[in-house]
Amino acid sequence: MNSPDRATTLVASDLDRTLIYSTGALQLTMPDALAPRLLCVEVYGSKPLSYMTETAAGLLDRLARTTVFVPTTTRTREQYGRVRLPGPAPRFAICANGGHLLVDGVSDPAWQALVAGRLADECASLAEVRAHLLAVSDPAWLLKERVAEDLFAYLVVDRTLLPEGWVQALAEWAGPRGWTVSLQGRKIYAVPRPLTKSAAMREVARRTGAELTLAAGDSLLDADLLLAADHGWRPGHGELADSGWSAPHVENLPQAGVAAGEEILRRVLAATGAQPVLDGAG
Repeated sequence: MNSPDRATTLVASDLDRTLIYSTGALQLTMPDALAPRLLCVEVYGSKPLSYMTETAAGLLDRLARTTVFVPTTTRTREQYGRVRLPGPAPRFAICANGGHLLVDGVSDPAWQALVAGRLADECASLAEVRAHLLAVSDPAWLLKERVAEDLFAYLVVDRTLLPEGWVQALAEWAGPRGWTVSLQGRKIYAVPRPLTKSAAMREVARRTGAELTLAAGDSLLDADLLLAADHGWRPGHGELADSGWSAPHVENLPQAGVAAGEEILRRVLAATGAQPVLDGAG
């Protein structure tokens, strides 16, 4: 890739299991004595929750100072607010799968209005979809039912008890109503089709005049983001890796777990034209 002007490069990256990792997602396969030093970037309920390696933290700090770095997450604004990423505070952030575009930490009202109009015009209501979810779910395997930002719904399930074909049947019901369904770990997401990370990324690119867009993500809800970017990366774990998903301009990395987050940041920095960073360097 040609070295772009860094000031016009936008980097939109998913957070969970892409840049930051819970204890259960770290996948540290080396002996304990060789494990990387970790930096806690999220505390919840007075307990550490999410981490990245110290090397990754240094890489992210550098990236945030040389590009338009945009955290891009399905998390709600409240959940995103718990994360303390290294480096300068991002000017823009995308939350609720594109439902909220934060500008200096505040949800942009013009974007909110645009999203609300699209959902009203193109989709069945959240109330209808939520009622259907509850009607067809079985308490034997349904652990929790949640609504995020009054925009989309998800179920937390016991996958060992989830009937074969249930998710597919739900997707077939939701599709004609303008909604998508995806199973990710223990969660089944029902998301309006116009509610995408890619739409919000394009809006940030328009506002900033970015000439190059780079993206990273691991889940099915990141596929549209990766497809919309000029170049992208996905780690060797997650739903995209498990399904064999690929695209010509997306690099499928072999690294998994917290090591993948570090490698993604190395690749992104290299794509911006920055000098390579050696292992262990901040």
